[in-house]
Order: sequence, then structure tokens, then C-alpha cells
Amino acid sequence: MANAKSYVKEFGEKFKEDNATLLAAAQAYYYLLAIVPLLILILAILPYLQIDPQRLMDLLGTILPGEIATTFEDQIVSVVTTPAGGLLTIGILGTLWSASNAVSAFIKATNEAYDVEETRSFIAQKGIAILLTLFMLVAVVVALVLPIFGGTIIDTVSSFLNLPSQTEILFQVLRWVISIAVMSIVLAVMYKIAPNKSFPFKEVIIGALIATILWQLVSLGFSFYVSNFGSYNATYGSLGGLIILILWFFLTGLILVIGAEINAIVHKRKNTKNAPAKVH
Repeated sequence: MANAKSYVKEFGEKFKEDNATLLAAAQAYYYLLAIVPLLILILAILPYLQIDPQRLMDLLGTILPGEIATTFEDQIVSVVTTPAGGLLTIGILGTLWSASNAVSAFIKATNEAYDVEETRSFIAQKGIAILLTLFMLVAVVVALVLPIFGGTIIDTVSSFLNLPSQTEILFQVLRWVISIAVMSIVLAVMYKIAPNKSFPFKEVIIGALIATILWQLVSLGFSFYVSNFGSYNATYGSLGGLIILILWFFLTGLILVIGAEINAIVHKRKNTKNAPAKVH
């Protein structure tokens, strides 16, 4: 118990010392800037998915007011049915560059956690940032697709293979387990590569696992709060959605910083424990 209290106390002191909330806000800012190129990328990919325009319009009609969906019907149908290779290229490059700026802020946060200076060249830093961006995109896709669309995927597979109910329950559990496992592995790789410091891979597993679980819980909790108790639209009007998005980005950045701080404490304590005793 005393050891756990000392960990919590050290974490609180380091969290404050490293200005964790400021580092999280910097990440949120760059995540927000990456939204536009990401939307361009999504719009460029849609034509290649062979989506039925009418089904998409029906779906949008359940989300948006009917007048808005009808107003943009021609443009939406055009986007879904007309491939745009140039737009796809711009979307990919724009998303990678913008998101890599957010990852650069994440790299700075990990360096702060380990109390190290960044000595790598700009090209090396940008290359690492882009590589970690690809890892982060994989984590986000898996973390969102399996929990959100996993039920639909399982129902589709079950309709073709006539799976027994016990197997379906197993798959329902596995989609969450796989989501957490994949995201934990990706975050562990990011925590290992990002800081300008060398240490064993096993030292980042705890922080990656805690960050993954926290992100899943916070995302679900925040979604529940916004849906049932939040009044952002009433308070901010049309800016309500943007405020919610910024808050979610901030919480995501804060959780990533928390994972880095935990890993740094584990690393520091292990080195202190293994350090040779001074000879007097």
C-alpha cells in the first residue's frame, strides 16, 4: 500500500512539473488541424467502396435534418460515385503531414516525461513522427471499428455461417479483447520509439495498457455524458459539436501523456533500484 501511495505521489508531482495539461492541449490543437485533410481523404476513398448513394442518403436523413440532406444530395451522390485520384493523394499526404504534427507534440511530451533533450535531426524527427502517425491511425481504426461496427460484422458473418449463440457471445467478447490488445501494442511501440532515449520494450507495456484502458473508458463515458447530460448545443449553438470534438481530443492527448509519465516513473525506479551502491 505504501509503495502504491509513493507511486501516486510521484506521478502527481511529475504530472504537474511537466505541464501535462499543456502538452495535451498542444496535441488537441494539431489533432483538430488534421480533421480537414482527413475528411478530404474519407471523401476520396468513398467512391472506391461501392456505396449505394440511396442508402447513404437514407442514413444521412436519420442523422441530419431532412432539408440539409436534400440540399446536398447532388454533391453527396457525386462524391460517392465519382473517383478522384488526385483528391485521394492530397488527402493522404495532408492527413499524414497534419497528424504527424500532433505526433511531434506527443514526442515532445514523452521527452518531457523522461527529462531528455531532443537531439535528433529535423528529418529524423519528422520521419519518426510520420511512422508513428501510421501506427496511431491503425490503433484508432481498430479501436473504433471493432467496438462500434463489430456487432454488425458478427451479425453479417453469423447470417452466412449460422453460428451458434455461444460462438456469437465469444466473438462479442473477442472484439473488445482484440481492440484493447492491438491498441496496447501500437501504443507500446509509440512509447518505445517516441522519446530520445533507449530502454527495454517491457518498460512501456504498463503505460500503454493503462492508456488504452483509460482511453476506452473515457471515450465511452464522455460519449454517454454528452448524449445524456451535456448541453453543449444549447450553450454554444452550432459550435457545440466543435467544442465536444476539441474536448475529446484534449482527453485523448492527456491520456497519452499519462501513459508516458507512468512509463517514465517505471524506468526511473528500475534504474534507481539497479544502480550500484556508492562505495564510501
